[in-house]
Amino acid sequence: MHKLFAWIGAIIGSSLGWWLGSQIGLTTAIIASGLGTGVGFYFGRKAGKEWLG
Repeated sequence: MHKLFAWIGAIIGSSLGWWLGSQIGLTTAIIASGLGTGVGFYFGRKAGKEWLG
């Protein structure tokens, strides 16, 4: 279940990063999406551990 939370966080982080980065340009969107994936993965996994124990 922790992995599910991590992947959901990665998808949300990636989407948010893409959306924010696309306001500037394509290259920025790609970089922001990658960073958002990592951040979302980290916080999703952390939330899964806290909520599910």
